[in-house]
Amino acid sequence: MSVLTNGTWVLVADGEKALFLRNLTDAENPNLEVVREEAQENPATHEQGTDRPGRMQDTGVQQLSAMEDTDWHRLEEKRFADDLADLLYRMAHRHQFERIVLCAPARVLGELRDKMHKEVADRVVGEVSKELTNHPRDEIERILSKELDG
Repeated sequence: MSVLTNGTWVLVADGEKALFLRNLTDAENPNLEVVREEAQENPATHEQGTDRPGRMQDTGVQQLSAMEDTDWHRLEEKRFADDLADLLYRMAHRHQFERIVLCAPARVLGELRDKMHKEVADRVVGEVSKELTNHPRDEIERILSKELDG
């Protein structure tokens, strides 16, 4: 059975934006319409953090070791994936979709899987580990057709 059947939803996400799409046709010639868009402001870490990394006392006399700097951009990506998982749960609970394909970079897919409620996980019919948020819709349709049924 084809994955991208009529009525199947597709979540195309990265760490900053998400598109919720619904297939209006069939898997052979998908026609995805935008159902909802989500976005968050997530500047690069160097634009978010202003302090230098901390230092801590090492074992030797008057020796200091640098501590790893906080990756603020990565933390916001994780928070966005958590928010998406919550939103997917609310949408599934309201029966807005019965089948969904997740399309995101591997790190975002991993975050979503970790936070995803069973009610959503049971409806996931496919995954594509690619970043497609900045692609035009017709190109997303072509790539998903190839990845899911090819």
